[in-house]
Amino acid sequence: MPVTDVQHDVDNLTLTITAEFAAPAERVWQVYADPRQLERVWGPPSHPATFVDHDLRPGGRVTYYMTGPEGEKYCGWWEVKTVDEPREFTFEDGFADEDFNPLPDMPVSHNTYTFSDIDGRTRATFVGRYASAEALQKVLDMGIIEGATSAINQIDELLAA
Repeated sequence: MPVTDVQHDVDNLTLTITAEFAAPAERVWQVYADPRQLERVWGPPSHPATFVDHDLRPGGRVTYYMTGPEGEKYCGWWEVKTVDEPREFTFEDGFADEDFNPLPDMPVSHNTYTFSDIDGRTRATFVGRYASAEALQKVLDMGIIEGATSAINQIDELLAA
């Protein structure tokens, strides 16, 4: 399993997930840069993702939805802030309605995804920062740790294919 550590810090309003992959950082980067690859690992296996827009450049927008087992859709958006290919990108991540309009009463996180080479492997650090303890608690209550962990744990299989 690629996920090696999960920490949430209420004082710093962060959720940090660390994972290691048996591939160089450039290969892991390709997963996030290619929407067809990303939709194979974004979201838990029970909720596959479909990316509608995917512009991984500063100022770019990403929209997607995950489909639940009963056909229900959960929509989201990213606003890409910085890109340092293949080492790091930052983005805002939020929930959306079915037209991909941000839902103002749902949490938005500022995310930093970092990929470091370690002897031909990649250590990935996924840090999400929330505006308030209530926002962090809301996503924890929604099962973000379980969902993100099961999503990230799918990446090794994709990398091996």
